[in-house]
Amino acid sequence: MKRLFLAALVLGSAMMAEAQLKTPAPSPLQTVKQEFALSTVELSYSRPSLRGRKLYVDLAPAGKVWRTGANGATTLTFGEEVTIGGVKIAPGKYGLLSIPDRKSWVLIISKQTDVTSPAAYKAEQDVVRIPVAVTKTKNATETFTIQFANVKAQSCELQLLWDKSMVSLPITADIDSKIMASIEKAMKANNPPYFQAAMYYMDNGKDLNQALEWFNKAVEAQPDAFWVQHQWANCLAKLGKTNEAKAAATRSRELSLAAKNDDYVKLNDDLLKKLNK
Repeated sequence: MKRLFLAALVLGSAMMAEAQLKTPAPSPLQTVKQEFALSTVELSYSRPSLRGRKLYVDLAPAGKVWRTGANGATTLTFGEEVTIGGVKIAPGKYGLLSIPDRKSWVLIISKQTDVTSPAAYKAEQDVVRIPVAVTKTKNATETFTIQFANVKAQSCELQLLWDKSMVSLPITADIDSKIMASIEKAMKANNPPYFQAAMYYMDNGKDLNQALEWFNKAVEAQPDAFWVQHQWANCLAKLGKTNEAKAAATRSRELSLAAKNDDYVKLNDDLLKKLNK
């Protein structure tokens, strides 16, 4: 009896060890969190690989609703209101579905966040459907990839790549009015953010004279800040104040050398070269 008990114990331990074995997932889950506009966009999906199979035939069949990944549902979470396909989408979590095809895909933002099979999909839950043309890529992508690209202050692209196909979904956010209101309020505070406000004005086509006024105050507050001096020089150059811009860029270069910041040394060298033409 003792021997039978020990044998059963060994066998049970072996079975438990086998049950706990961990191997790499064939379609690993990926979560991507991208800073965008004034918040973030988060993507969650599983990534299948071709492994000799054919796109549009064996995987993501052409003309059929697809969960846009493997295993679980693919989701997008927006931290603020965005616009896709001309439709304003409130902050929150949504499902990303698609209907792939060789020349174009239909991308679907849905209220459903748990669709794992075509049978579970309900068209009435669509927030927006957008047809997007397929771009043929030079190199094949073995593992299905969704990524954020061309990320700017108020726009970005959600790109889907597989095999030699790529589709892009433009996403925009109207944040200018929010930032302008925030700047107006911040300028009434005890320590106004002169540099940040000036940068926003200069980078977004606002009043350059107002930006220069704020740069002047930022330089006065931080006379040894080489990065402030450099952007001040850029603003002066945009306003056609060449001699003043040269002086500011030269000062920024000197401060950059003292700080051993080679990046800003080069930025100032490039600016001075441009101003000396």
